[in-house]
Amino acid sequence: MIIAAAQFTPVQGDIDANAAQMAALVTEAAGRGAGLVVFAELALTQYDLPGIAGDPQKMTVTHDEARLAPVREACRASGVAAVVNAAGHTAEGAAPGIASFVYGPDGSLLTRYDKRHLYGDENTVFAAGSADGRFTLGGVRFALATCFDTSFPQVAERAVADGCRVYLASSFHGAPERVARYAELARDNGLHVLLANGAGAGSVGPACGGSAAWLPSGERVATAGAEGAPELVLTDVRDRITLMADPEVAAVPVRECGEALVDVREAAPALLVADARGDGRGAYARLREGVVRRLLAAQEALPDGLRLEFVEGYRPPALQRRYFEEYAEELRTARPDWDAARVHRAASRYVSPPEIAPHSTGGAVDLTLVTAGGGYVDMGTPINASPEESDGACYTGAPGLTPAARANRRVLSAALSAAGLVNYPTEWWHWSYGDRYWALMTGAEAAVYGPEESAR
Repeated sequence: MIIAAAQFTPVQGDIDANAAQMAALVTEAAGRGAGLVVFAELALTQYDLPGIAGDPQKMTVTHDEARLAPVREACRASGVAAVVNAAGHTAEGAAPGIASFVYGPDGSLLTRYDKRHLYGDENTVFAAGSADGRFTLGGVRFALATCFDTSFPQVAERAVADGCRVYLASSFHGAPERVARYAELARDNGLHVLLANGAGAGSVGPACGGSAAWLPSGERVATAGAEGAPELVLTDVRDRITLMADPEVAAVPVRECGEALVDVREAAPALLVADARGDGRGAYARLREGVVRRLLAAQEALPDGLRLEFVEGYRPPALQRRYFEEYAEELRTARPDWDAARVHRAASRYVSPPEIAPHSTGGAVDLTLVTAGGGYVDMGTPINASPEESDGACYTGAPGLTPAARANRRVLSAALSAAGLVNYPTEWWHWSYGDRYWALMTGAEAAVYGPEESAR
């Protein structure tokens, strides 16, 4: 399951505007394959304690009231769950709670969690909750926490004891050093951790953004910027990123549809095609017809001044085998202590095993963004930079990218995801449709493109 932290700067006190922004982000997340979206602490109103205390009737909500209807409807329409943090109404006359309303994919309430550990002036405005937050979605058990909750080790320890695999934090942190501590929380408890942090100015000062995701190893695999446009941070909360070498990829059946391979240079002259990569036969420039249509749709969706540059499509199985073995040999030389299985798996981060390779189906494409005139656009690494060469920056959601590179990857991802392609998370430039990896990531019953022995 893919989940997302949604980061945006709320309009202070404007619940209608913020609910509309949340609904838009839920819809965008659905288009990018997410099944759950988490928002920051008090994102429905912004973290504005005096404003909430000054008009509690206006600034507190119930889970079923009309002002949250856009979020519920977005969940229903897209089939995505959402965690919305707000000042939540309690009993008549009682102080509100800092509440996380968890809406299911049908828009109904799955659970409500009220922050248990209040911080500073929150104690004068809110009442603390008394129960832990838990819910199950897609077979995965989730734990909920809100900001200061995460400072108490027992919160995560109880989550593990309750069988939770994923820890969701809605927070309003002002210091990047505080955000960095989530790596330790993930590592010490063996949990996937997703942080939706605040952005913009609150009553305690500005939040630092940087919403992020950590693996159970403590590795940060995706992060947002400190400020700027609304942003989604996506992560896969299965035990790890699904690599091409994983058995579940090979287990996907293929029901070949017989769609033709076409030369992109002839079938889609609107697409810019890079140099021939030493391939005099032009096999690299071929793709299945359905993929070409989707690339044209993605290009139409790009902002003005940008276009796609096609780098490589079809790759004959013999060439794929050669690439895989060459990279595996590099790894064997660099890491003589690794056994064959580990070399095979590590190699699949960068080159697909020949027996399931998406490029050999004609369904995969390596591409990038360029300016309308074909000029350079900062994507963070060159195409085909290996994990070793790039220190992991080739991963689509890698931390440490420049703001421009992160924004450009987000633009590319949004256009291609909306067109129906899926990304291989270790390579920002690799996208596919119709192959086994696509089928596994989208839940399709079978791949529709199998290997092609030649560029017919």
